[in-house]
Amino acid sequence: MPTTAPTGPRAVEIACDESGYEGEKLVGGVTDVFAHASVRLDEQTAAACVAELRARIKSPATMYKAGHLLRSKHRAVLLWFLGPDGPLEGNAHVFLVDKTYFLVSALVDFLGARSETIRFLYDAGRRTAEARVFLEAANDFVRATDESPIPRLDPLMPAIVRAVEFWTDGGQAVAIAHDRQTTLSAERVGRLQQSTEGFAALEQVDSFTDHRIQIADFLAGITRKIASDQLRGADDAEVSVLLAPYLDKTSVWPAWVRLAD
Repeated sequence: MPTTAPTGPRAVEIACDESGYEGEKLVGGVTDVFAHASVRLDEQTAAACVAELRARIKSPATMYKAGHLLRSKHRAVLLWFLGPDGPLEGNAHVFLVDKTYFLVSALVDFLGARSETIRFLYDAGRRTAEARVFLEAANDFVRATDESPIPRLDPLMPAIVRAVEFWTDGGQAVAIAHDRQTTLSAERVGRLQQSTEGFAALEQVDSFTDHRIQIADFLAGITRKIASDQLRGADDAEVSVLLAPYLDKTSVWPAWVRLAD
């Protein structure tokens, strides 16, 4: 479903998918991290990668997900996928969002409070149930009072903008094939285009039929899981090192929490 004007001949085509997306619900949901991955692969290369993963994993599942690669018995496959012999080196990018940090940053900005309050609320929200209840109420309050066409608490919007900014390096326009999301209305995409230089087009596609989207889904899911584990103090150092080159340095992540070496 194309939502914008056709692209020019020089447009860079990328495919995007996410993991941990719960719209504007940033606390009190299922996940604490949002990851948005974009890959610059043609369909033939992506299909060959999916076929290789199937040959190595040997699961009868119709649709592979990141969980297949994250199983301990498939550790070697995961390391191949992320490593220099896999398909991603130089062709992948991930924007990460710590949802609690994203919320408290937006809340402090919304209230005009001092920036030092961000860390206080963040640490309290992760440490005490009372603070967590407060943040859930604050989440609902900001959502209810936000009249912006681009919701301030929706992490998908800045993630798409950042993907365009990353891949437009060198002046080329960027065309996005994105897994279907109801929040990506034509109006919202149009407004993002107006404010983002080089954003040529966005088309929503079915991840079941597009291997490029499947590769982005693998990367997003793996990154979200590893980052979420890090927040809980369970670091997979080997995988973190392999993920580091793909992570966006402007990810919405607290400076005092290690993201990657």
